[in-house]
Amino acid sequence: MYDAFPWLMHHFPGPHQEVFAFNDFMHNLVMNEVQTHEREKAGDPQDLIDFYLAQIEKTKDDPTSTFNKDNMVQTVVDLLLGGTETTSTTLLWALLYMVKYPEIQERVHREIEAALEPSHLISYQDRKKLPYTNAVIHETLRYSNITSVGVPRQCMRNTTLMGFHIKKGTLLLPNLHSVVYDAEHWETPWKFNPNHFLDLDGNFVNKEAFLPFSAGHRVCLGEQMARVELFIFFTNLLRAFTFQLPEGVKEINTEYILGAILQPHPYKLRAIPR
Repeated sequence: MYDAFPWLMHHFPGPHQEVFAFNDFMHNLVMNEVQTHEREKAGDPQDLIDFYLAQIEKTKDDPTSTFNKDNMVQTVVDLLLGGTETTSTTLLWALLYMVKYPEIQERVHREIEAALEPSHLISYQDRKKLPYTNAVIHETLRYSNITSVGVPRQCMRNTTLMGFHIKKGTLLLPNLHSVVYDAEHWETPWKFNPNHFLDLDGNFVNKEAFLPFSAGHRVCLGEQMARVELFIFFTNLLRAFTFQLPEGVKEINTEYILGAILQPHPYKLRAIPR
């Protein structure tokens, strides 16, 4: 019955009502931002909403166009939700690894102190001055592997890939796990090792097998935003604090909790101002 009349769910009590309320909050938040953009009417488009509004106007006479405000709001909500949880979870793993490997944390501290003035406002461009810190962030993305299975896709036509015949309509699950732990591409795939992203001179190097955001036409739309956020948040946190285990705690659990994304077990730590 719910499949035939999904609107009925809005009238039944239960925990799902919290989901509906949160969904309404997010949509209203984005719609308010859209209305602000419409009032200000900036000259050149500055962000996704500006570009989307321009596309709605351009295709307003096309009856087949899917560009409309409802789709725009849902698109922005999807990006916000998808990017917020994955980025915050990756930061949780990053701090966990800093506590687990204090020698790596100390090296990050030394690099930040040597490369940046205390009053310097950290930007994404600073990653070029901080190769080791950048390597630690990339290794966190690789090793935590929070999206071990990519978003399901459907094969649109009969095809052959590496000798395997795939029929039209087949559901495909990208196995990102197999890539980021591939022993042919990573020296120590099952160890947290920032040197995976450094050459012999300490310069940062990217790897072809580094695919935490997937690849191709269906690569994560929020990849660039996630990279910027992770670098700025992590670097600011490590410049401001030294992270340690709480007093009396000797061990910390680095196993994941299985779910849509792989999350660390709840943990506490001490943030000591530097």
